[in-house]
Amino acid sequence: MTLQQLEYIVAVDKYRHFVRAAESCGVTQSTLSSLIRKLEDELDIVIFDRNAHPVVPTMAGQQVLDQAKVVLFNSKQLMEMSLTERKKAEGDIRLGLTPTIVPYILPEMFAYLNAHYPDVHIYAQELHRDTIIEKLKKAELDVAIMSFVNKEENLLEIPLYHEQFVAYVSPQDPLYEQSEICSQDMPADRLWALKQEISFQQQIPYFCNQEIKHSSFFESGCTSVLVRIVDSNGGFTVLPKLHIGLLRESMQRNIRPLVNPVPTRDVALFVRKDYVREGMLNILAEAVKAIIPEEMLDERLLKYKIRL
Repeated sequence: MTLQQLEYIVAVDKYRHFVRAAESCGVTQSTLSSLIRKLEDELDIVIFDRNAHPVVPTMAGQQVLDQAKVVLFNSKQLMEMSLTERKKAEGDIRLGLTPTIVPYILPEMFAYLNAHYPDVHIYAQELHRDTIIEKLKKAELDVAIMSFVNKEENLLEIPLYHEQFVAYVSPQDPLYEQSEICSQDMPADRLWALKQEISFQQQIPYFCNQEIKHSSFFESGCTSVLVRIVDSNGGFTVLPKLHIGLLRESMQRNIRPLVNPVPTRDVALFVRKDYVREGMLNILAEAVKAIIPEEMLDERLLKYKIRL
C-alpha cells in the first residue's frame, strides 16, 4: 500500500470517474486503474462498484476512503512540519466558514494573504456548521472559522473574537422609535431569522422569550438578504455587529443596540486535535487580527502566538 494508491482512490471518489481522476493525478487511466486493482487485491475488498454510473464506493470501500483521507492528511502534516523548520510560509489550506462568518472575514483575508503571504493559497468553502464538523473529522478540511456553542469532541478550538448582535429595524416597525431594544421583549411574530445557521438557531431563543414562528424564518445563511427582507416587508432582524460596516449610511440608521441581555457569539478557529501546521494557523490568526477591530479580539490572541 502506498500514498500514491491512496491518492488515486480519493481522486476517483472525488470525480466518480476513472478517466477524470487519472487526468487530475497526471497519469494514464490504465496506470490509475492498475494500482487501484493492486490495492483492492492487497486489502481483499472491492473499493468501487464499477458497474454503477457514475462509479461509487462500496460499503467497505467507503470505510477505506475515510481512512485514506486521514492518512493523506497526516502525511501532509509531516511536510508542513518540515516547512516550518525551514521557516517557509507557503502551502495550501482548505478552509471552511459558516455563512454568517464569510462576509466579514473572507474578502479581507484573501487580500491580506495576497499582500503578505503570496505563497499561501486558501481554498475556502461556505458550509453549515454540521457539514464543517463532519469534513474536519474526515480531514476533508484543514481549518474552520465559525461560532461555537458546544464543545466538539476531537476538535481543538482556538478563540478569535467576541461579537455582539444588533437589531436591524424597519422604519415602519414600532420598535424603530426605541433607542435600544430589550432582547427579552422582542415580538417574535415580526422577527426574520436564519433557521439553519447555528448563531441564530441557538442564540435567538436565548434572548427572545416567545416561540419564533416557522414563517418568520428564512431558509438560508445570507444575512444581507435578511436586511432586504426587512426593507421590503417590515419587521426586524438580528445581525452580527460586523455587518454594520457593510450597510450604507442611510441603512445604518435602522440599527438598534440589543440589551438585557446583550446577545453575543464567540468565533473560533477549529482544527483536528492531531493538526500540526502551527505556522499556518498563526498566519490565519495574523489575518484575523488585521481584519477584526482590536476591542473584539480574544485577549490571548492579542498576546500570544498559537501553540499546538
